[in-house]
Amino acid sequence: MSGEVRIEREGPIARMVFDHEKRRNAITVDMWEAIPNAVREAQEDPDIRVVIMRGAGTEAFVSGADISEFERTRTGNAGPAYDQVTARAFTALRSLEKPLIALVHGFCIGGGAAIALTADLRYAADDARFAVPPARLGLGYHTEGIRALIRTVGFSETADLLFTARRVSSEEARRIGLVNEVFAKDVVDEAVDEIAHTMANNAPLSIRSAKITLQELAKLESERDDDRIRASIERCYQSEDFKEGVRAFLEKRKPGFRGR
Repeated sequence: MSGEVRIEREGPIARMVFDHEKRRNAITVDMWEAIPNAVREAQEDPDIRVVIMRGAGTEAFVSGADISEFERTRTGNAGPAYDQVTARAFTALRSLEKPLIALVHGFCIGGGAAIALTADLRYAADDARFAVPPARLGLGYHTEGIRALIRTVGFSETADLLFTARRVSSEEARRIGLVNEVFAKDVVDEAVDEIAHTMANNAPLSIRSAKITLQELAKLESERDDDRIRASIERCYQSEDFKEGVRAFLEKRKPGFRGR
């Protein structure tokens, strides 16, 4: 079995589960190839408002790429094809227009850290360990991955993580901004679910507009699509949810947002 990536639904929350538990959820080529379809499934389901990424079990988020495949998939001429597969996966994750949360138990190494960095928010159990170790494998790290690290932790911390390839504890990850918050292992799932439901109760179109703006602002200015931002804001003004939000405020009640 080469692992799987699946979507599990619970009301407005979807969990994208990386399941290769016998290898600490090390990610295989088959799993990389499954990511765009999982993202598409979550994006196209109007009932899903928030996506939580996590590993199967509680030993690891993703412990890295499955090194047992490297001689076949990443050596010599095979390397560029592998990079294209992973690039499609990262592009899909970054393009999701719904809130994307990474819930990290245990190991979050290499490709796992890169996946977590595509999330809008990262929450960790207190046993989480992070590393970006291409220097231990003789690999070059791609520009977008380094850019994502820089946006998250800054230049100096990125250099430290890449040059030393050392493992970082959950508390240090929080200190440098790699994760938003750390929770005790026995409560982290419940805590993240509560955060996700708080988001799901807010106006979906407003959150979509905010995420689109964040996505565009993260790009180089020459690549930014200001029309996409403006269109998302205009859609909010024209929505039934905006009317509902105003009515609910005036009537001093909780709004019932429907995403339209």
